[in-house]
Amino acid sequence: MSHPFIRNLTFQSNNLGKEAMIILALINGDLKGLYEDFFPIVWKVSTFGKTGGCAYRAQATYTNQLAFSKAQVVNGNVISAGTCVKINDSEKTTLTQANDVYHFSPPQAETSGVLQALNKTGAVQDLAIGFLNKGDLMPMPALYFNEVGDESSVKAQFTPILCVYITLDYRETAILQGAINTPAIWTQDLAVLSENMTWNLKRDTATGRYTVVQA
Repeated sequence: MSHPFIRNLTFQSNNLGKEAMIILALINGDLKGLYEDFFPIVWKVSTFGKTGGCAYRAQATYTNQLAFSKAQVVNGNVISAGTCVKINDSEKTTLTQANDVYHFSPPQAETSGVLQALNKTGAVQDLAIGFLNKGDLMPMPALYFNEVGDESSVKAQFTPILCVYITLDYRETAILQGAINTPAIWTQDLAVLSENMTWNLKRDTATGRYTVVQA
């Protein structure tokens, strides 16, 4: 992994005038196959109140140590990972199964700029790629690949593009089958940010529009 980094993110608000649900997801809309071959996963959901007198805050930490995992999905949500392996750009791993135990092989150098996982379990599998924060044994899933066939591989060019939305009807770890129903109010490549940053969530009472402004 080149240029390792951590991003500690804080979003805060006070006196929005209307209760708002803030959604964080890592979505690179330029990737070919998005919502067809792979699907983003909701990272964080927080509700901010409408009145003054109370401040609201949402915090999240991203570390650019990526990992492939065998995803377990219930009702459209990734609930856990059966097993995982750390992986870096330009590496490939293989998932196998023996005696009902699944195992990812140690990653090996492969196609430049691409992360790959090959399914050799003898059955269809659900896979995900996510990121591992310090102290975590399993990654926070970010992209989901469903029904990967035996002897088939998935490839990812992962860029940590954070999108922030104000909307309802989504929950953490939900698999996004299509674009979120409202435009993102803020989009940023986490790689270019400082390690610790705070933003204020604001709402224009005349237009109802939300904005994110650096604190």
